Amino acid sequence: MNTEFDVLIFGSHPDDVELGCGGTVAKMVAGGARVAIVDLTRGELGTRGSAELRSEESTKAAEILGVETRINLGLKDGLFQINDDSLLSVVKLLRKHRPRIVLANALHDRHPDHGKGADLVSQACFLAGLIKIDPDSGLKPHRPDAVYHYIQDYERIADVVIDTSDFVETKMKAILAYKSQFYDPNSEEPDTPISTQAFLDHVKGRDLAMGRPCGFDAGEGFEIMRPVGVNSLLDLL
Repeated sequence: MNTEFDVLIFGSHPDDVELGCGGTVAKMVAGGARVAIVDLTRGELGTRGSAELRSEESTKAAEILGVETRINLGLKDGLFQINDDSLLSVVKLLRKHRPRIVLANALHDRHPDHGKGADLVSQACFLAGLIKIDPDSGLKPHRPDAVYHYIQDYERIADVVIDTSDFVETKMKAILAYKSQFYDPNSEEPDTPISTQAFLDHVKGRDLAMGRPCGFDAGEGFEIMRPVGVNSLLDLL
C-alpha cells in the first residue's frame, strides 16, 4: 500500500481544516492529488458535543471532501505543548507520508491552539529533514517543499489565494457534517461563537470577499513564511 501523499493538511481540532481550507482540499482531490488530513487533538474541550461525536463527524466530513485518510494524533486539546514528544509525533508522520506540501493552522488566531499548532507543524517540517533527528525510527528524512498557513478567525493578509469558486457548497456541506458544533435550530447545547447561522454566513461571505480582488467568485487565502517562487510572472494571475 502506498503511504505517500501529495499534501498533508493539519488542524489543531477537528473542523479547523474544513473551516479554513475545505474548498482548497476538495479542489486538490478533484484534481487528482492524494490528500490526507491530520487532526492534532480530538477537540475534547469543546463546549458542545464530545470527542467521540466529533470523531464520527470528522470521518463524515473527510468523506465529503474526498480525502483518502484522516489521522488523529490525540494530543491534549488546549494543553498540548511544543516539546520533544509532540514534535517527534509530527516528524514521524511527515517521514511516513512524505508530502510535497503541508497546510497548517493560522499563524495567529483567537484560539491559542491554532497559532501553537501552526508553530508545531512548521518546526516539525524543518526537523523532519534532519538526518540526526530520531535516526532509530527507520524512517528516512523528508522535508516538504512548502508550508502554507490557512486563515481562520482573525482577518489576515493572504500571500496566496486559491480559486475555490466551484467548491463553496462542498466546503459548507463538510462544515455542516459537524452537527454538534455548528448551527442546528433543534440543538439544546449551549450557544457558542460558532454555533449561529450568522457564523456560517460569515464563513461563506469571507470566501466570497477573499476571491473578489483576484477575480474569483470565491477564494481561500494562505500565508507562507518565505517568498513564493514562480518560473515566470506570466504564471501569475
